[in-house]
Amino acid sequence: MNLRFLPLTLALTAAFAGSAQAQSLLSLFETARGYDATYKAAQSQYTANLAKGEQAKALLLPTIGLSANINKTDVETVSSSLTLSAQSTSATLNATQPLYRPANNASLQQSQRQLELASVLLKAAEQDLMVRLSQAYFDVQISRESLEFVKAQKVAVAEQLAAAKRNFEVGTSTITDTREAQARFDLVVAQEIAADNDLRIKRLALNQLVGSNNIEPKSLSSQAKFTSPDLQSLDQWVQKSAEYNASVIQSRTALEIAKLETSKAEAGHKPTVDLVAGYTPARYKNGVSGINAAIRDTNTSSITVAFNMPLFAGYATQNRIKETLALEDKARSDLEAAERSVAQATRTAFFGLQSGIGQVNALQAAEASSQSALDANKLGYQVGVRINIDVLNSQSQLFQTKRDLAKARYEVLMGQLKLRQAAGTLNETDLAGINALLNP
Repeated sequence: MNLRFLPLTLALTAAFAGSAQAQSLLSLFETARGYDATYKAAQSQYTANLAKGEQAKALLLPTIGLSANINKTDVETVSSSLTLSAQSTSATLNATQPLYRPANNASLQQSQRQLELASVLLKAAEQDLMVRLSQAYFDVQISRESLEFVKAQKVAVAEQLAAAKRNFEVGTSTITDTREAQARFDLVVAQEIAADNDLRIKRLALNQLVGSNNIEPKSLSSQAKFTSPDLQSLDQWVQKSAEYNASVIQSRTALEIAKLETSKAEAGHKPTVDLVAGYTPARYKNGVSGINAAIRDTNTSSITVAFNMPLFAGYATQNRIKETLALEDKARSDLEAAERSVAQATRTAFFGLQSGIGQVNALQAAEASSQSALDANKLGYQVGVRINIDVLNSQSQLFQTKRDLAKARYEVLMGQLKLRQAAGTLNETDLAGINALLNP
């Protein structure tokens, strides 16, 4: 078997094997958005946050209530044993419009922050789904290519084993060569079993994520080029993460909400003013009260401006302010911790991507060197200056390098997604860019 054509052979094999059911990363992402339980839970939480944010508006709107009662009164006089009865019905319609309530205004501003945060958290859940799906998608491809490399190595070792047996039979080599080749063949068989099982597990994980079976990911194009990020842009990535990362935005919003909570607590010392309107029609049996004939059917309406000034609440307001100020300090510390953590994660992702691209370049050079070393060892074995174990070791080194290179290329793609996720800028356009690097 000519190992120089092995990458092309494996790529063609994978492409034709999966052409009937191959699905792009973008199409699976659309499927996963409608199936993944974690993302659907985030959507439900988003809807709940929207409804919760709207609730605060009710604090500034009027409230209207209706009440009704039926009353019967019996009065018995002691001196004359005379009993007087009266029966009345009445209904009251009340409406209250807050005019000045500082705490309600702070609650409304808090709800507006919650609405903004709801959109950010949903976007973060979508970014997380992109990364999880891409990881599962590429894990299948890595396992599949690893299995193909192991199978190709098995074929190569089998050929070397057959050659060792032939050389032993004609007396040009020792039994040691045969036993070494047999041991290496048995080892590759064990590796094939493990690789096949790993591929099965990775497929199950991808199927579970999108709710479909027999998914065949597209392989990475051999023409895909990777560009290492400029070291000078690191500060820009960190600055983006401080502005757009969901964790930072969530902590920043929490601090703003904590400040507004302090304003609500301080409003406990401030007066409130409400406009109250009421209308009460009262009706008596026979049109007059049986107890007092002067009382007839009435219609009562009123408009009141209610002013309330809190004077003393047992130090509850003062201690509530102390509590909210402490929680405000906590939120400020949480924001600092989030900014530091996200900045560190962004730097880690940045350098990880740089390292990954460097590894790809180094492994490509190592692949060429390993191929040359194998060719030289095979030629040396044929002319008798190399032994069989040299050829077997060269084969193992070549196939291990090929597996490492294939894995490193997919890890670079994941590194690009994770860097954008850390910066908070990951979107479907980035996913489409990754998808464009896959074989059609």
